[in-house]
Amino acid sequence: MKKIIAKFIWVAVFSLVFWANVSADNKTEMDVVMTISPSKHYIVLTPGETYKGVITVNNTLNSKRDLKYSLSIGSFGLDTNERGEADYNSVDISTVTQRNQMMDWIKLEKTTGMVSPNTADRIAYTITVPETAAAGGQYASIIVRDITEEDGEQDNRATIQSVVQFASLLIAEVSGDTTEVGSVVENTVPMISFGGPVIVSSKVKNEGNVHTDAKYILEVSPFFSGEVIYSNEEEPASSLVLPESEKYNTLSWDEAPTVGIFKVRQTVSIFDDVSTVERIVIICPLWLLFVIIFGVVGGVVWMIVKWRERAKILNGGSY
Repeated sequence: MKKIIAKFIWVAVFSLVFWANVSADNKTEMDVVMTISPSKHYIVLTPGETYKGVITVNNTLNSKRDLKYSLSIGSFGLDTNERGEADYNSVDISTVTQRNQMMDWIKLEKTTGMVSPNTADRIAYTITVPETAAAGGQYASIIVRDITEEDGEQDNRATIQSVVQFASLLIAEVSGDTTEVGSVVENTVPMISFGGPVIVSSKVKNEGNVHTDAKYILEVSPFFSGEVIYSNEEEPASSLVLPESEKYNTLSWDEAPTVGIFKVRQTVSIFDDVSTVERIVIICPLWLLFVIIFGVVGGVVWMIVKWRERAKILNGGSY
């Protein structure tokens, strides 16, 4: 019996080690990924002149094969989020607006290539700016796509979940007569939070013709003291807001306790417009709120009953 148990344990351990090795190999294969850098270029263009830049396509991590890729020019910022505002993290290669005219000004050194394991491929590009280019923001993207398997380079690996497409965003300002005007449309701090993080929200509007970064500062202090227990003032949150657009944003205080009363302040700024809202926020789980409401209602009902009983006694047994 002891020998049978020992053999069973040995087989189990061997199977576990084998499974771990296979899982590690699969993880290595799944870690194969192609990336493009930098993810964003902030550049200044001059009408009539040519700008020269470089992007890098990387075959990173523990790759064991050559990766083939293709490059193309696209626009970005044409999709909308759930609130209907422009989403400038999206990429769309089909539609061109007056702010995506730069797509036609870009020329890539090459449109296909191959990058070996753990190496990088540098691709030059030029932007030839027309003399008649209007001042203000221009936006485009350089898109890299992994075409290895499309090009017949399939192997016997297990199914791999890999990202197919990446984009490097070109965020440009054409010099000239630019307008920097914006406003804070919404600045919302809730009065109650049902446990979990305290979330504040805001919406800004860029009414100018150049992009900017909206800034967001969140500060929290206990209701009974002025000591700030949370603040991102030294490293404010920010979000890119393109011309003639609105941007919705949220901030959260993730370390909020389950119960408490706090003073919460949010400051939002875009260009010269600054909005500050401070409110007393009650943090209370929903179940506890129901208990409190039930207790208050029960107390009121009890007082009414007692008042009626007392009134009955004072009136000689009748109301």
